[in-house]
Amino acid sequence: VKAATAVIIKPNQVGTLTDTWEAVSFASSSGLVPVASHRSGETCDGKLSHMALAFGCPIIKAGVIGGERSAKYNELIRIQHTYPEAVKPGSLSSLLP
Repeated sequence: VKAATAVIIKPNQVGTLTDTWEAVSFASSSGLVPVASHRSGETCDGKLSHMALAFGCPIIKAGVIGGERSAKYNELIRIQHTYPEAVKPGSLSSLLP
């Protein structure tokens, strides 16, 4: 029984960057879509956006637009303008089996 198609990865809850990379790699090799996610009460920085891109997470979950969450989405926009080949917006249906 395949009960899940994705797994939420919270880098600041996993531990180290190495642990985060291993969690993303394990999820991907297990046929799960790794979703980079923030934690409530997080700061206004864009590190999650960079980690999601570097680790190959096709989805970022940062909540509704506003406050500290906007920083993550704005950083994705900045990355896309600087490296258009790196960020490819797409549909969720392309990720699911």
